[in-house]
Amino acid sequence: MAQSPMSDRQTAILDLARAEGRVAVEDLAQRFGVTLQTIRRDLSDLAEAGLLDRVHGGAVARKGVVNIGYDQRRRMNEAAKAAIARACAAAIPDNCSLILNIGTTTEAVARELLAHRNITVITNNMNVANILLANPGCEVMLAGGTLRRSDGGLVGDLTQGFLTQFKVDFAVIGCSALDADGDMLDFDMAEVRVSRAILQRSRQAFLVADASKFDRSAPGLIGSLSQIDRFFTDRPLAEPLTQACVRWKTQICLC
Repeated sequence: MAQSPMSDRQTAILDLARAEGRVAVEDLAQRFGVTLQTIRRDLSDLAEAGLLDRVHGGAVARKGVVNIGYDQRRRMNEAAKAAIARACAAAIPDNCSLILNIGTTTEAVARELLAHRNITVITNNMNVANILLANPGCEVMLAGGTLRRSDGGLVGDLTQGFLTQFKVDFAVIGCSALDADGDMLDFDMAEVRVSRAILQRSRQAFLVADASKFDRSAPGLIGSLSQIDRFFTDRPLAEPLTQACVRWKTQICLC
């Protein structure tokens, strides 16, 4: 049987467990404003998915689990990702060039670009390339590099070297986490280096990330929202970060 998509609350619970090591049923119920029974169900679902281990009164992060599997991430927050992708694609005109990086939200953007005409898309994401094959008005350029079978991403020195040959109109990137100070984070340092290279090779940079990334943490620093022209997301940022984006002239686009 196919695994059910994780809810936003379950995603947040998993992120808390990974950040703090252990979560308690009573604390979670108070935090999310739901019953103890609801939290126990959430923890049982996460345990059955192999993401947490149940302990008395709560759960602990399963050792060795670093990031949620790619197929599962693709199913998470699908409606939010679709809305973000539509808004992002609407900001991209015909007759332009862009780079899309690895990520389930950038894949959603690719699907929204199927009606665009005379665009060139450079990507290190084989899934993006396969999606855009259906658009005859799109020239697709796929980076070389080391293939990650888990998500169809291409990373490494060859990928970075390929990207340095271009200067594009738009970069569309995702991230695994967004820190409270506006830092964009990821789990894989090879992917971090590619994302940095993409930002350097674009005239305008767009970030696409749903609100589940606000409560997560990851060790690799891609850069700051100060480097982003438009941030497409589905929930308002905390007021201090919103004010910082005003200073940085980073436009927040709520979808």
